[in-house]
Amino acid sequence: MLDWAGESQYYVEPKRLARLGYLEARKEPGKTRERTVYTLTAKGLDALREWARTPVRFTAFKSDALLRLLVADLVGEPVTRASMATLREDIADLEERIEEVEADAESLPHRKKYLLLVTGFMRRLLDLHLDLVDDVERELRDD
Repeated sequence: MLDWAGESQYYVEPKRLARLGYLEARKEPGKTRERTVYTLTAKGLDALREWARTPVRFTAFKSDALLRLLVADLVGEPVTRASMATLREDIADLEERIEEVEADAESLPHRKKYLLLVTGFMRRLLDLHLDLVDDVERELRDD
């Protein structure tokens, strides 16, 4: 749900930040092979603190569900209603992942409060999507 970059960036971005001096990289043993662990440097922490002082802006978001509704007049209400209903399964999976994060928060007492604020918001966002599916099912009934 908090996808901030394409999957290809997951490995490129930390390396870039390390080259710029914001992260420090070290090798540690992993389960099957050596892994790279990144730690925030003083320069990185300073940059993070400076960024945290900037105003928060509403971030534009992509919504497949809203796009589906915006083309309903072109593709038909029955297909839109059916495709929107599949969102329930996706949401059920995301709710399980949120539960895992909430359980893991117990082991991170210094971050627990913040993680629970985020997961609470994410739960409400999922509920909003479920409400949308309910609305679509009600409004796009086969009459």
